[in-house]
Amino acid sequence: MTLSASPSISTRPAAADAAADGKRVTRSFHLDGPTITLDRRVNAFRPDIADVALAGSLFASHYAAPMPRACAAPAAMMRNAADPKAEAVSQILHGEGFAVLDLAQGWAWGYSLHDHYVGYVAASALGAPVAADHVVMAREAIVFAGPSIKTAALATLPFASKLSGTIDGNFLALAEGGFVHARHVAPLDQRASDPVAIAEALLGAPYLWGGRGGGGIDCSGLVQIALAASGVTAPRDTDQQRTQTGDELPEEARLRRGDLIYFPGHVGMMVDEERLIHANAHWMAVTVEPLADVTARLKPDHDRPILSRRRLPQ
Repeated sequence: MTLSASPSISTRPAAADAAADGKRVTRSFHLDGPTITLDRRVNAFRPDIADVALAGSLFASHYAAPMPRACAAPAAMMRNAADPKAEAVSQILHGEGFAVLDLAQGWAWGYSLHDHYVGYVAASALGAPVAADHVVMAREAIVFAGPSIKTAALATLPFASKLSGTIDGNFLALAEGGFVHARHVAPLDQRASDPVAIAEALLGAPYLWGGRGGGGIDCSGLVQIALAASGVTAPRDTDQQRTQTGDELPEEARLRRGDLIYFPGHVGMMVDEERLIHANAHWMAVTVEPLADVTARLKPDHDRPILSRRRLPQ
């Protein structure tokens, strides 16, 4: 996923005292130093308030210290405005952390802790921080009312959801209540050896702009969670990933499994030397298809269908 370029602002470094947790504070500033530009996607600031961590980088009328929260719903969309119809910018999954900087009219504004992405989340989807020790490793995991698959299904959690609980026989007994089958989870510190295999487990999942697995997923979301399961941290959007993830391949290098292919506003992972797995709006699903087919679809509208080919360190 690549969002339309959101306007940045030019600012000058300033000094400020730390704010108390969750409270806005007003400070006096002396502006000096060089002008800098901040990316609104990963720097939390609005005309009326900014993250206190930015106090040395920009002037704002108020600053707020983050209040740690976590996604209590199966998943929650992050939006670019406090409106359920506003454009989705990302998604947090069950148990993932969210830093709240402002809370008003049922919406929390802040950033996701795993990638610092900024947006608005429905306040009702947030709860207390989770000391997670397990992660969902199935495409979906059912939360049962008791330690039996014959009990009532309370919820369905997407891949990569973070959980806190203890193994009780064949089930993970959740600290928040409910039971998830042990085959659907893994210890949080366990790392997958093959990120492509993680992406393949999500084949057929519907394409959802801004999604990271809750009800659907987009291209950069698929890459981000597949890499995360393998212990590799990646930023949220395709343009960020293209400059911050892996190393550029020389033109003569042959592609292999796991290589990342970046197109204008799109990304996928190579399954082998010729085929790409990607979440795409053409098929509206996570699919595997020849890289040549993807490139051919883009050629009529782009002089450079492939912008970058990158490989993760082995």
